[in-house]
Amino acid sequence: QAALLRAVSRLPGPAVWRPLYGLQCCNGQDFRRWVGSRSPTSKEKPPGTETEKFQMIYRFDAIRAFGYVSKLKVAQTALTVLALPPGFYWYSQGLLTFDNLCLMGGIAGFALAMLYWMSYFFRRLVGILYVNESGTMLRVAHLTFWGWRQDTYCPVAEVIPMTETQDRPQEIFVRIQQYSGKQTFYLTLRYGRILDRARFTQVFGMLDTLNNNK
Repeated sequence: QAALLRAVSRLPGPAVWRPLYGLQCCNGQDFRRWVGSRSPTSKEKPPGTETEKFQMIYRFDAIRAFGYVSKLKVAQTALTVLALPPGFYWYSQGLLTFDNLCLMGGIAGFALAMLYWMSYFFRRLVGILYVNESGTMLRVAHLTFWGWRQDTYCPVAEVIPMTETQDRPQEIFVRIQQYSGKQTFYLTLRYGRILDRARFTQVFGMLDTLNNNK
């Protein structure tokens, strides 16, 4: 995971790494285009926050590239698996050897295993963090299995401060955990950017060891 993150973060090309169109950090509005043109999916918004604005406190620009990688991996795996039925047919007709059929099956199995591993990681990698005006609700923007954006809401009171965990800001990934044991997300402070340090500290605790350029 760390090697993949470093590789994607160092890819050249302004089309991937330039700030996403529609970003407005000052008022916390969503990216109009994050991964593709599809509107982000969102779990049901908690009661009492319908009229509140959310302030962006953290952003990981490379999440868009990871979304494209996720979509490409899904498509590649689908094509690999769909090639198996014709392979069995060709084998039954004597047009394909048993060794080649096993090779096709091995490639398909490896592709499925890689898809599972990559999806598990991508669906938990944080792209953007928001906090509502009252500071009681954290909104986590991450990817779905298909590579689209999804927003998940977590009460700030349920978030375990990083100062209470064994994770260190210098590590490539730190975890966003909840006392209730619900879904865990992964945050990269090394490659991401903290946009509102005060609000970020209110949620995750004082992180004195963060680099000054974050």
